[in-house]
Amino acid sequence: MAVPKQKQSHARTAQRRAQHKRSAPTYNACPQCHSPRLPHRVCPVCGSYKGREVISADSGEQSA
Repeated sequence: MAVPKQKQSHARTAQRRAQHKRSAPTYNACPQCHSPRLPHRVCPVCGSYKGREVISADSGEQSA
């Protein structure tokens, strides 16, 4: 196995870790009301998911 001959400096380690940042979340338009929402999630405005109403828009409760 290869073993490093020198210890990596703190600056070099920090420069490498600086690239490990989180990306901004992507938003899609809701096909029903065209408001921005996260993909694969129920729309918080109209309460629809995959073309059907999952949550009633006025109360915010789930229908089982």
